[in-house]
Parts: sequence; C-alpha cells; structure tokens
Amino acid sequence: MRSVSFFFFVGSVLLIVLLAQEANGAVFGETKRLIDKVNRKGSYVGIVIPNAFELNPLLNYPEFKAKKLVVDVDGRRFRFGSIGSTQVILVMTGLGMVLNTTQLLLSLFDIEGVVHYGIAGNANPSLNIGDVVIPHYWAHSTLWSWQRYGNGPENTLPLEEAGDYTREIGNLNIASYSTDPFSDNFLNNIWYQPEEIFPVDGTPEERQHVFWVPVEDRYFNIAKVLESLTLEGCLNATTCLSTPPKVTTVERGTSASIYLDNAAYRTFIFDKFDVSPVEMESAAVALISYQQRVPFIVIRALSDMAGGGEHSNEVDTFVNLAANNSAIVAVEFIKLLPAPRKNIVSSASI
Repeated sequence: MRSVSFFFFVGSVLLIVLLAQEANGAVFGETKRLIDKVNRKGSYVGIVIPNAFELNPLLNYPEFKAKKLVVDVDGRRFRFGSIGSTQVILVMTGLGMVLNTTQLLLSLFDIEGVVHYGIAGNANPSLNIGDVVIPHYWAHSTLWSWQRYGNGPENTLPLEEAGDYTREIGNLNIASYSTDPFSDNFLNNIWYQPEEIFPVDGTPEERQHVFWVPVEDRYFNIAKVLESLTLEGCLNATTCLSTPPKVTTVERGTSASIYLDNAAYRTFIFDKFDVSPVEMESAAVALISYQQRVPFIVIRALSDMAGGGEHSNEVDTFVNLAANNSAIVAVEFIKLLPAPRKNIVSSASI
C-alpha cells in the first residue's frame, strides 16, 4: 500500500510539473521533437503575416510549395514549405503591436531572415492605393509621454533627467487641432518616445534606445530590384484602380495599435516623420528582428488613404487586391534571396 501511494504521489507530482510547463508555454514532448527535426533540415526564412486575408493569398500562390507538417505552439500555428530553393516558415501574428509571434519564431526555429508583408494605410500624397511600398526604416509611433495641462516645451518631462524620456523626437500639440482658435485644450502635448531594446549581442539588462529601426542594407538593396514588377490593377472586369499600381522603396513607415482613418493626423504624421505606410504590426516585427540581429524586410500594399480620401475608407473595396499584391512582392523578394545555409529542399514532407 505504501509503495502504491508513493508511486501515486510521484505520478501526481510529474503531472503537475507537466501541466505547469504547458501553462507556461514550455515546449516538450512531441512538439519539441518536431521542432528539433525541422531545425535539422537547415535554416529558414520566416514569413510573418498579420491576418488570414493576407495569409491566404500566399497559401494559394503557385510558387509556394506547402509541406504537410504544422507545429502549434502558444496559440500560433507554424506552417512549412518552400519558395524556389528557399525553405520558409509561415506564421500569423494577429492585429496590433502587442505581439510575441516574431520572438517565438526566432526562439524556436533556425531563422536566417524575416519577411513581413500585408496591407497598410497610405499617408504619402504622392503614392496611390494599390502601390506596394518597402520602407528603409520603421518606427513605433505610440510610445508617448503625455504632458500635463499647463506644461509646455520648456518644462522637463517626468523622468527625462533620468534618461527614461526625451523630447528629441518631437511632439504633437493637440490644441493646434481645436475647432475653436481661442480655446486651449486640456489634452496638451504628446511627446514621441524611442523604444527600449536589449540586443542579443549586448549586455543583459543594459538597454538601448531606438526610434527608427533600419532594414539591413543587403535586404533593402534586393528590394529595389522589385520596382520593375507588374502588379494586379483590377478587382474584376469592372473595378480597377485609377492608376496602375507599382512597387517602390520609400524612406519610412510607422506602426501603432491604432487604425488610422483621420485626415488631420494623417497629414500631421506625414509632415512630421515623412512616413508612407501607416499600419499596426510592422514595427513590432522590426524591433524584435533588430534586437535579435536577424535581417528583416517589410512589404506593405496600400489599401486606403488613412482618412485622406474623399469619401469612406477605401479598404473595404481594395483589401483583397492589396493583400494579393503584397503576397506577390513577398514571393518575388524571397526568390531573390540566396538560399539559406545548410538548406535542404526536397519533395518529401518534413
């Protein structure tokens, strides 16, 4: 009886440990075995996609050859396949900046580079709906120090002297947008702040600040080759873009957990930061890739004017066209990459 009780106790402890590991996102058992097997096949290009309507065009793209294997971890599904001679892993992030998907991808798998694609709003008056833009720099533009009413540019921000906050990037004076020119605004000033990162090759807990996250020159130069691509310009026989869409490299893009559909802020953020695409995920991908020292590229097709159009938001009309064009450019970019190291692509499933 005592031995039975002992084994029951040990078994109960093991079960509790395993459940705790699973609850904390630990990878073990069959999932760990599959990940190890995947990584023995060589390195991959990770393709990070925001939503299902952006993922599906790639899944259906003729040049994407899917493998049978999928690996599910922490609510994320990792799909495997190849584009040309390059092994790829696809994963969907979901909406907004609060994401751990890119970090999970880089932690679990042998990733040589990250490609992120999808749709975006357009803040640049010289670009058109349907254009696919590839920025050189990305910023997260909603890390703010929101100043109290009555304080102005001459006043020190809280924790500014400690180096936690800064006025170097600049501010948005909300009172400038009051409909009453003689009234002030209790919302006062918003000061844009850089992100804190902890590079993988740095000293642990020694933070660095970055606002404009650069795309590696090698990736950006490859992207320039894509400017001659022909893109889809029509939804159907009767609905076409007024201007044929093009691929273009641009200087800057910005992300925030905000769907921008406001002409005044669109104009402000373009004038302030010279950004073209405005959307909700890319800076998160850029920041994680940058601090992990993994090259990345972001490809965004412009689906709407971010509030700058004459009527309602255009995304409802052009979302599928934009998603298809962004997938086309992502595939063509990957085809231009050198095959990742130790790459083994065969017709057999992983």
